[in-house]
Amino acid sequence: MTEKENRETERQPWHAIGVEEAAERLKTDTSRGLEEKEAEKRREEHGPNEITGRGRKPALVRFLEHFRDPLIYILVIAGTVSVLIGKGIDGAVIYGVAFLNALIGFIQEAKAANAIAALAETVVTEIGVLRGGKKKTIPSREIVPGDVVLLASGDKVPADLRLFEARNLQTNESALTGESVPVEKTTEAAEEDAGIGDRSSMAFAGTLVTGGMGKGGAAATGTDTETGRISKMMEESEGLETPLTRKIRGFSKNLLYIILGLAGLTFLLTLLQGLGWIDGFQAAVALAVSAIPEGLPAVITVTLAIGVNRMAGRHAIIRKLPAVEALGSTTVICSDKTGTLTQNRMTVREVYAGGKTYEISEGFRLEGEVTLEGEKVSREEQTALDECLRAGLLCNDSRLRGEEGELETEGDPTEGALLISAAKAGLERERVEDDQPRIDTVPFASENQYMATLHGGDGRTIYLKGSLEAVLERCGEALGEDGKTGGLDREEIEEQAGRMAREGLRVLAFARKQPGGESERIEEEDLEGGMTFLGLQGMIDPPRPEALEAVKTARKAGIKVKMITGDHIETARAIAAEFGIAGDGDTRAYSGRELAEMSDEELSEAAGCSVFARVAPEHKLRLVEALQKRGEIVAVTGDGVNDAPALQQADIGVAMGIMGTEVAKEASDMVLTDDNFASIEAAVEEGRTVYTNLLKTIGFILPVNGGEALTILAGILLAARIPIIPVQILWINMISSVALMLTLSFEPRPKDIMDRPPRDPGERLLKPSLLVRGGGISLANLGVTFGMFYYLYRATDDLALARTVAVNTLVAAEAFYLLSISRFIPSAFEYLRDRSVKIAYIPAIGIAALVVLQYVFTSWGVMNTLFQTTPLTGLQALYCIAAGAAVLVPALILKKFSPIK
Repeated sequence: MTEKENRETERQPWHAIGVEEAAERLKTDTSRGLEEKEAEKRREEHGPNEITGRGRKPALVRFLEHFRDPLIYILVIAGTVSVLIGKGIDGAVIYGVAFLNALIGFIQEAKAANAIAALAETVVTEIGVLRGGKKKTIPSREIVPGDVVLLASGDKVPADLRLFEARNLQTNESALTGESVPVEKTTEAAEEDAGIGDRSSMAFAGTLVTGGMGKGGAAATGTDTETGRISKMMEESEGLETPLTRKIRGFSKNLLYIILGLAGLTFLLTLLQGLGWIDGFQAAVALAVSAIPEGLPAVITVTLAIGVNRMAGRHAIIRKLPAVEALGSTTVICSDKTGTLTQNRMTVREVYAGGKTYEISEGFRLEGEVTLEGEKVSREEQTALDECLRAGLLCNDSRLRGEEGELETEGDPTEGALLISAAKAGLERERVEDDQPRIDTVPFASENQYMATLHGGDGRTIYLKGSLEAVLERCGEALGEDGKTGGLDREEIEEQAGRMAREGLRVLAFARKQPGGESERIEEEDLEGGMTFLGLQGMIDPPRPEALEAVKTARKAGIKVKMITGDHIETARAIAAEFGIAGDGDTRAYSGRELAEMSDEELSEAAGCSVFARVAPEHKLRLVEALQKRGEIVAVTGDGVNDAPALQQADIGVAMGIMGTEVAKEASDMVLTDDNFASIEAAVEEGRTVYTNLLKTIGFILPVNGGEALTILAGILLAARIPIIPVQILWINMISSVALMLTLSFEPRPKDIMDRPPRDPGERLLKPSLLVRGGGISLANLGVTFGMFYYLYRATDDLALARTVAVNTLVAAEAFYLLSISRFIPSAFEYLRDRSVKIAYIPAIGIAALVVLQYVFTSWGVMNTLFQTTPLTGLQALYCIAAGAAVLVPALILKKFSPIK
């Protein structure tokens, strides 16, 4: 080869060059492989054969990132001001609160990171290679470019290989391309612009060998493989915030401006009242601390964590906390077909033989039945049916392994389907093979599109299996229903095959020939013609029954379901129709080729379609981005490597835990442990419940903080005193309020949660109804809290006592307000009518804990010193409770007119 030819070869992709050119370019010997020293040298140069992700930030950096919140900034400033004006205890407590918030967030993030690390652990696979002319088995991570790798059925391909030899070699590339049918491999160079699914001279890393044997040179390892390229796309794709984080950020920013304005106003009012600037600063700090919901971040984290635990009990493992709420906000689910909506198990659904169409019962199991127009039939009475099924059983190189109910195909899934259909009709493989032992085989070859086997027994019989075109052109007659041969109706057969294809079935044709004599091999002329047509078998990767129901539930809940697959467009249409994904009469479907030619504007319009076929990873990624630009909250489900970039880009990515690849799991926000699409419906329920409970916590905390702030302003204006000082406010916000708010995190699912439409992604966190309720209860809290403070202060002139009563009155009001918005009292009444109802008793526990905490806060000397409180008499405590109970009246009125949903 000339130097010019060498340069041209190096510019060509591996799949487009010949075997000799590939070996030369890899600098390897196809019969000996690499020498050990050369392999070691290349390992040092290229590193291990593994895909490495981005490194994590140092722990200190991750901890400090939790201080990057406007409200935390205010706390730090408030603490600093407190220290500077001589309120060291106040400053220390405020600093402690800021630190605690950051610590809670850091710990929860660390737990999530540990879960990710556990999911990333994989079993080390081993593979056979040639080193120095000797075959040896090594861990796949030790493969280097140029290694000659030996492939056999059942192997997982360790790197992207340019095939040197291929003997009936087939690989399952569904994890990479989305196609469930195994791909025939050859050593012939493919077209330079061939897509991944058409590069027959390559075996790709992460795919599985389903049949045959082969040998190839490692052309790419680690992140240079096709799988690695997709991993890079994952890293480059933009990680989006969830609806909750966006709303909390907006809420914090708006609250920041309000707090700064009110704090400044408080400082000026204090000075106008004739108090000093130190009192002014303390009042401003008290106002700022009162308006900040310090306990809210912790409660949000806990609420999400409780949602995580609930989802884990329903087979959904959450890897990133905000994903809990994001799933509840989902407006679109983009689902892969193979293995997600379908079972990834080819199953024969129809058999056309003897001019009749038979139906095979569903399920990947040996037990079943064959029916004709709804009536069960016996194959012994249907000769053409028996012969068609027998041909599929005998002209077959695959095996079934495992017990009934857990059967797996060892080999080509298509052949596994033929074994199952024969078994359902009562054909026992061992007995049939004993009666008709195989003598010779012509393996399937892509250029021939058929496989043939010669069998003994009562004379010699050749069975032929293959594409309709390849089989039909070799037939001159057909086997009739009565077992007699007759004329061949090509038009009828082609019409039946076309009908099956339109229904999404993959069609195989079968024929036989009885050459006579005692031949020991199949001669070329035996297959040139003169065969008898036996029938067709139409198979499909069947839908998961639970997925059918899950799609219906999702649509009922107002969630649009879209199918994005690498499979053929007709198959995609048929599956979509069966699931009801596309809607009545909607037959639109776009191919990946069409999507690639679209502008962003055209793609945005096309994203309204529900079916997308022959889609490559970059197309799926663009679709997700287009949907997000339309304002949708997008969930993407999938299990293959090809799903990973879109899983990462989506608002929430859902990976399959059993069949899913590690790349898909690493890219996802949630992993389904049972690979059950129906678990997504459960996760949506929990996500919606979490959001409802979060709204309840916000609806609870707003009146508390509002009441505190208004009480401080009223105290300065009417009494020239601060009714509640900063450290007491922090006690209320971080201890009393949190103890009560946490109980709302355990609220049960509302019965109508899945009858509601998805929330508008643009919906404000603080809806008008929530603001009306918060404002009304804030005024009620102001009335009882400041009223008790003002009365006690005027009556006793004891500021510490008045402040202690004010704090306990506000806390009592919180407890009664909690009872008005929780499910505790309604569920208790429901229990009296129906003993099967579970009482939502958690709020009662929270209130009991609060009583204990407030007793310690009020009566323990250490707490009196730290929080500047004083013990109360029993009568004074009852006054606080009675005053707090008054909040129930406006709370119940507002509940009727401004419900939290």
